[in-house]
Amino acid sequence: MGVREELLGILPEIDLFKDVELREKVLATWEDALTRGGWRPKDIERMPFTLAKKVDINFAQHVRSVTRICLAVAETFDEIYEGDLALDHDTLLAGALLHDVGKLLEMEEVDGAFRKSADGKLVRHPFSGVALADANGLPAKVLHIIGTHSKEGDPYKRTPEAIILHYADFMNFDPIEETHLPKG
Repeated sequence: MGVREELLGILPEIDLFKDVELREKVLATWEDALTRGGWRPKDIERMPFTLAKKVDINFAQHVRSVTRICLAVAETFDEIYEGDLALDHDTLLAGALLHDVGKLLEMEEVDGAFRKSADGKLVRHPFSGVALADANGLPAKVLHIIGTHSKEGDPYKRTPEAIILHYADFMNFDPIEETHLPKG
């Protein structure tokens, strides 16, 4: 099985794009990040989604949950507001799938333990994520979502899609911090 097929098995939400070209650029960004970080697709099911605290939620679970919450919010807004809040679903999907892709450069595994890489100590994942996505041809509106999803984006005006992603990400971070500690 190739890298793309493995990624699609781990992150099936990649198949939800209407824009095939955007889908391909998202896949290319994931492949690039895996290669540059020295990871295999299955590693994202082992690595923690954060190094800020010890939890048993893996990186793939986090990305999938954030992505699904973003899509559910967009669908709810479409239904309730009847299109008055025009959201770009594919842009939101791309931003959600790639918001933490820079963590593949921010982390490393040494002797079975995950930690910040030397590069990760210098460049946080929103910045490396933007660089990866830009190198793979993603549009500025997706780069904006990646770059503003965490605290680094607080001083900037976020697009509606970036606002949704920002809150979906923290919905997956803050409650887990308090309630989902490692098993055992």
